[in-house]
Amino acid sequence: MQQALNQVSAIELINVSRRFISPTGKSLTALRDFNMSVERGEFVAVVGPTGCGKSTTLNLVTGLAKPSAGEVRLMGGPVNGIDPRVGFVFQTDALFPWRNVIDNVMAGPLFRGKSKAEAEKAAKDWLARVGLTRFLHHYPHQLSGGMRKRVALAQTFINEPEILLMDEPFSALDVQTRTVMHEELLKLWAERKASVVFVTHDLEEAVALADKVYVLTAGPATVKSVYKIDLPRPRVVSEIRYEQNFINYCKTIWEDLRQEVEASYRRASDAA
Repeated sequence: MQQALNQVSAIELINVSRRFISPTGKSLTALRDFNMSVERGEFVAVVGPTGCGKSTTLNLVTGLAKPSAGEVRLMGGPVNGIDPRVGFVFQTDALFPWRNVIDNVMAGPLFRGKSKAEAEKAAKDWLARVGLTRFLHHYPHQLSGGMRKRVALAQTFINEPEILLMDEPFSALDVQTRTVMHEELLKLWAERKASVVFVTHDLEEAVALADKVYVLTAGPATVKSVYKIDLPRPRVVSEIRYEQNFINYCKTIWEDLRQEVEASYRRASDAA
């Protein structure tokens, strides 16, 4: 029974389409006949042109949006509203500015019914893991961008999510800080083995982090191709970028992605 349960995918999008009405009243299709599968403990990255529906895909998994057609499943069951097994790391900081670091990280466990003592102990443990023990009583505005992202990771992982959704979480960081955050994320993921969907515009970031990379077409998005990234783990992101296999993956996937980026620009130009 347990073996059969483990064989169930963490996330499945099956022939999903998502349509919505624009402010001008026009019907627009964000996703069409979209299929994606994420296995338990797998790290999946999603790349595609700007505006092709990558973030919409995450909203369907969280339950914030519903498919117009097709089916979205989590751990073998249908998505019914917000699922407590899902954690989300946003592009912009989702920290409460009026709370200090430890209070921000404690918020999730307290909301889930943990005692203050339990929440505080867990928060201190997670903040130690991300190297912020000396900053427990600082406020978000007193932290660097990289430090705020570390708080966000602790804030998410403390709730022990089985599924982790990340929407361009490091895009606003400088290159050096982003590399540090990649290492931090991979370390935490290796400990927890959540199933991850990581949306990014950065192809090198996708290849460095993921087990599998999905390339989406220019909108309305569907899956153009899927690449299995057969690079050994654990990975040191600051070093792996210089390996020939890594470079080969980036070149191959970019040829695929470039066609969709160019198609997206042509459509935008025609519309203008």
